[in-house]
Amino acid sequence: MTKTAESVWNECLLFIKDNIKSQAYKTWFEPIKPIKISGDSLTIQVPSKFFYEWLEEHYIKLLRVALVRELGSDAKLIYDVRMENVYSSNTPHTVKIPSSNRKPINSQGITVPLDINKRELKNPFVIPGIQKVKIESQLNPNYNFESFIEGDSNRLARSASMAVANKPGGTSFNPLLIYGGVGLGKTHLSHAIGVEIKDKYPEKTVLYISSERFTQQFIDSVKSNTRNDFIHFYQMIDVLIIDDVQFLSGKTGTQDVFFHIFNHLHQNGKQVIITSDKAPVDMQDIEQRLLSRFKWGLSAELQVPDYETRISILQNKLFRDGVDMPEEIVDYIAKNIKSNVRELEGVLISMIAQASFNRKEFTLALTKQIVDKFVKNTKREVSIDQIQKVVSSYFDLDVTTLQSKTRKRHIVQARQLAMFFAKRMTKASLASIGSQIGKRDHATVLHACKTVDNLTETDKQFRKYVEDLTKKLTY
Repeated sequence: MTKTAESVWNECLLFIKDNIKSQAYKTWFEPIKPIKISGDSLTIQVPSKFFYEWLEEHYIKLLRVALVRELGSDAKLIYDVRMENVYSSNTPHTVKIPSSNRKPINSQGITVPLDINKRELKNPFVIPGIQKVKIESQLNPNYNFESFIEGDSNRLARSASMAVANKPGGTSFNPLLIYGGVGLGKTHLSHAIGVEIKDKYPEKTVLYISSERFTQQFIDSVKSNTRNDFIHFYQMIDVLIIDDVQFLSGKTGTQDVFFHIFNHLHQNGKQVIITSDKAPVDMQDIEQRLLSRFKWGLSAELQVPDYETRISILQNKLFRDGVDMPEEIVDYIAKNIKSNVRELEGVLISMIAQASFNRKEFTLALTKQIVDKFVKNTKREVSIDQIQKVVSSYFDLDVTTLQSKTRKRHIVQARQLAMFFAKRMTKASLASIGSQIGKRDHATVLHACKTVDNLTETDKQFRKYVEDLTKKLTY
C-alpha cells in the first residue's frame, strides 16, 4: 500500500498522542496539516514560525522517533511555515524550513549532536538573557475566595467567579467580565479565580496581566518584529485574566491583536476573564467587534458594599490580623466609610498603626480623627438624587416634573443637565443614570451628554447654566 502524507502523519500522531499530555497534543499537534511526502521526507504545515520553533525545542526527539518508525532511519521532516509581514497587508506566504532532526553535518563531514536547549522561548515576561521556559501565572495568592467577603453587592460576581474556577472554559460565563468602581474588589476576585484554578487544575496555564502591560508587550513585539511570537504566546494560555481592559480604549493596534487572541482562546474552549471599571455599554473608543465579544458571556457588577457587608469585611480583616477592636468602633467605621473596600481597610491599617506606634488603646476619639482625615482626602461623590434636586431647584421645577415624559424645551434641557452631571460626578453606569432619571435608556443619557457639550460651546446662556450648577454641586 502506497504511503501518503496523511497516512504517515496519522500514524505518527497515534504514537505522539500516547506519549504526551492531551492538552499539549491538542495545542501543538492537532493544528498541523500534512502537505506531501517525497521519498523519506515528510512536509507538514504549521501556523507560524513560533509554532515551528516550539516543536523543534520541545518535541524534536518525539518527532524523530515517530518519523523513524514510519519512514526509516533516514526520515526527514520539512516544515511549511506560514509567515506574515507585520507591516504589509499582503496575504501570508509560506517558507520551507528543514527540521533539525536531519542530523546536521559539520565541515568535517561528522554528524553534529543536537543541542535543543539552546533556543530561547520568546516569552514576553522573560528578561532578555535569562532563559525561563516556564510561564509564571503572575497571581497573588493572598487574593483568594476565602478573603473575599460575600454580600448583596457582589454575590452574582462571586458566584460566577466560583463557577468559572470550578470549570474553566466549561461554563456559559466565557468571557466573564467583572466591572465596578475603584476599590470594590475586581482585581481581588480575578486573582482568586486564577489561584483556585491553579489549585484544582495544576496542569493548566493561567496568566494574569494588566492591560497596560499587555499593551507595552505588544508595542515591544512590533518594534522587534516578533508580533507573531507575541500572539502565539498568548494563544497557548488556558486561562487568561486581563485587568482594567478599559485602558485599551483608543489603542486600535492593541485591540486588534487582543481580538485575534480572544477569538482563538474562545474557539478552543479556553477561559477569558476581564475586569473593567465600566460595563461594556459604557466603554468608549473600544471597537464594536470587541465589545460584542465581551457580551458573549456574563457581565457581573461589583457595587458599593452595604452596611452589613462593610461590617463583615472589617471583622474579617481584624480576625486575619489577630486584632481585637470594640464593636462600637467597628460600627463607626462601617457607617462613615461607604465608598469602597480599599478605604475601609485603609482606615483599619491606620488605626492599628496609630495605636501600636503611640501605645494607645483603640478609642472612638482616635477613630473619628482618622476617619475624618480619610473623608477629607477622598473626593466626595454626590448622588444622582442630589443632582436631580439641585438641578430641579435651579430651574424652579420639582423632581417629578424633571423626570416626566414632557418635551418642553426648558424641562428637557434641565433633564439633560442632570444626566450630564450624573455621568461626570458619579461612578454610575449610563444605564443606571437613565433608570434613575425618568427610566430612560443608556442611549438617551449618551445623547444628553453630547447635547450639553455642544450647547456649552455654542450657547452663552447654557454655558452659564453649567457653570452655576457646577458651583452648586461642588461647594
